[in-house]
Amino acid sequence: MKAMSIPVPQPVQDYIDGIPPENRALFDRIHRLILQAHPGAEVTLSYNIPAYKVGHRRLSVGAWKHGISVYGWRDRDGGFTARHPELVTSKGTIQLRPDDAASIGDEDFLGLARAALAP
Repeated sequence: MKAMSIPVPQPVQDYIDGIPPENRALFDRIHRLILQAHPGAEVTLSYNIPAYKVGHRRLSVGAWKHGISVYGWRDRDGGFTARHPELVTSKGTIQLRPDDAASIGDEDFLGLARAALAP
């Protein structure tokens, strides 16, 4: 299933355009997969990072020096963190380095997005 091409608000696009090249491909992948899992998600900026909203649920993705961090999944990750104990996590945060994420399949990220944003 291909994600719908949803235009993002200019502030979100400005954030995306400012992501360093070493992390941009990973961000683009996560962005595409979240929108594939939830084509109707509203994309906004929250706490100065992109956030994907479905109903009252929100999943945020920020680009940092280490790579990408995913926020807001809390205990709704569809088993993602249990399958990937090597990832750095804390309460509601998953840190993804480009090298680590390369070994994780799209279906696993889709499962995370589906679970995190499920009603």
